[in-house]
Amino acid sequence: MENSVHDIKCIMKHASVADLRNKFARISKWIEAGETVEITKRGRIFATLKPARQKRGPVEWPDFEARLRSIWPHGVKGKPVSEIIDESRGDY
Repeated sequence: MENSVHDIKCIMKHASVADLRNKFARISKWIEAGETVEITKRGRIFATLKPARQKRGPVEWPDFEARLRSIWPHGVKGKPVSEIIDESRGDY
């Protein structure tokens, strides 16, 4: 089923001028989350607030384990770092 313009407008958040004044923290969280907010004055839409930039997608982290395996294919030799620190503190 196709989305009509009316269906899309129903998805947008609405706030009155009074809401904007009294509940700005809540409305700003909507905008930070990527929502577009229509501001109404006496029941009529007169402004639209939208995020300055699009919400970023999830961060893609590199595969650190694969990188370590490529650098040291047989593993790292020696004591674990925690053991070296304990020895230097005299906690052993």
